[in-house]
Amino acid sequence: MVSERNLSKNVCIIGAGPSGLVAARELRKEGHNVVVFEQNNDVGGQWLYQPKIEHEDPLGRTTVQNVHSSIYASLRLTSPREIMGYTDFPFVVKKGRDSRRFPGHRELLLYLQDFCEYFGLREMIRFNTRVEYAGMLNYPEFGKDLRWIVKSKEKDAEKGMEEIFDAIVVATGHYSQPRLPNIKGMDAWRRKQMHSHIYRVPEPFRNEVVVVVGNSLSGQDIGMELVDVAKEIHLSAKSLDVSEGLSKVISKHHNLHLCPQIDSLHDDGRVLFVDGTSIVADTIIYCTGYSYSFPFLDTKGMVAVDDDRVGPLYEHTFPPSLAPSLSFVGIPKKLIGFPFFESQAKWIAQLLSGKRTLPSWDKMMQSIKEFYRSREVDGIPKHNTHDIANFEYCDKYADYIGFLHLEEWRKELCLSALRNADINLDTYRDSYDDSEMLQAAYQSSHFTHLGPEAF
Repeated sequence: MVSERNLSKNVCIIGAGPSGLVAARELRKEGHNVVVFEQNNDVGGQWLYQPKIEHEDPLGRTTVQNVHSSIYASLRLTSPREIMGYTDFPFVVKKGRDSRRFPGHRELLLYLQDFCEYFGLREMIRFNTRVEYAGMLNYPEFGKDLRWIVKSKEKDAEKGMEEIFDAIVVATGHYSQPRLPNIKGMDAWRRKQMHSHIYRVPEPFRNEVVVVVGNSLSGQDIGMELVDVAKEIHLSAKSLDVSEGLSKVISKHHNLHLCPQIDSLHDDGRVLFVDGTSIVADTIIYCTGYSYSFPFLDTKGMVAVDDDRVGPLYEHTFPPSLAPSLSFVGIPKKLIGFPFFESQAKWIAQLLSGKRTLPSWDKMMQSIKEFYRSREVDGIPKHNTHDIANFEYCDKYADYIGFLHLEEWRKELCLSALRNADINLDTYRDSYDDSEMLQAAYQSSHFTHLGPEAF
């Protein structure tokens, strides 16, 4: 439902990465008073590269107090830059910067800094400030506005601050809490074990025998990077039925091997695989993904993380019992992120101003239950609840607020990159055949509406 009401709320956004920045812009545009808490010294979130990670368990099993980026030095984007920008701020090539279509991670950080400067967002952000607690000031009651108490602490400050907000937007991302497998002997194995969250450069693994667990994008990237320094790399995957692209890479390198899952780890350094084969390894790198974690958030159990299902959340954004005063931006994965975060931010901003209303609690809960059932029918594990991989869903979400659908060129460039990576894993970022769709992109209003002087 849409109305003309325009209420101004005091809103706390936690995180100044891609989802937090666009949320700040949309909330301010809608007339809200916004404070963004960012525990690092600049914007960017995941894209703020930190070369040195000190005083941390290599497996990330300690309570995360200072969340850091998971980016390694050589990381390049896996999607072409043309599809990644927010709808009104294209990710264009700038003079003197990384002009590649699949640039290095720093180029995306610079884009986010440009976005922040262009829309004057920095004045809303408190840098080097960590949110230690966010909880309800009063228990939710029908017809009463819910308010939140937020306790934050600036780096090196002796005392923290307590403030009251009308609403909280959680935009902390999902790449900071490593997800680990449960392998027999893992706790007793005395050689090096680490999660890819800590990996930065290949040099420390020179002349080592390395097992890389997981053949996700990061597992493949790290495996390919290690071939020039490591003695052997054993890529341990759930299935040996891998893509044509990975098969071609393995055939090119005598020291890169595909192995089945690990059965157990042994005191003498042996890694035993489920097919009965084994090797003696120096290091194991777990490229096994991440878990959602909100250690600061107290919802009295109304929102919980269960095997990486954050819920209950209506449309991956709103907890029915606490919405719209509590919302989440950036939970979904496997989609074109920035435009989707933008649509989430617009919906949240308009709900808080009273321009729109959510369905009833019963209808939201029914929708969530139906979604969970559909995932079960499709055989999708609970921990992949928020993996979308569906353009139609993004368009349906946009319809809630009358937002633009994803352009056809954006969808096609995305699919073209995925197909190319599947076949040419080691070259897809530099060799592609999508010039026709690329021209359609450059001629679209996305690239032409601001004019060249804006960039």
